[in-house]
Amino acid sequence: MVARIQNLYLFLAGLLAAGSMFFPFWSFSAGKVYVISDFASFCTSGIPYVNGACFSAGIFSPLTTIFSLAAIFFFKNRVLQSKLILLAIFLFLGNLFSGLTAAHFLNQYFQSIGTVVTHTPEAGFFIMLPEPVFFILALKGVKTDDKIANAYKRL
Repeated sequence: MVARIQNLYLFLAGLLAAGSMFFPFWSFSAGKVYVISDFASFCTSGIPYVNGACFSAGIFSPLTTIFSLAAIFFFKNRVLQSKLILLAIFLFLGNLFSGLTAAHFLNQYFQSIGTVVTHTPEAGFFIMLPEPVFFILALKGVKTDDKIANAYKRL
């Protein structure tokens, strides 16, 4: 049955993963505004933006979205659904760490050339933070379904 609570959690996590692709992850202001993002392009009058897709979230974010949405349709195979959810958690961690690594190395670069820089996390960073909570809740829902099914088999 598709109407399970873990499907809602997986759908919300997939939406957050897809949404994080279209917002900047981190921004640096050093004369120009440097933005680390996946696929978003930015245009604001009077502010020069340099879009730097220099980290591998262009791979991790779409895969996280695909695996979380694909896990919805494996409701009859709970073992495979659990594995897909765990894979989505690891893809989220790869996405997060690759973005933070790119931000760290860009900050180190600016400091090494002596540029005064201010940097801030952007919306893409904050959009993706609730994803692991939804994945863990979905995994808990799959385990609960497994317990119910096993209890039903004993009767």
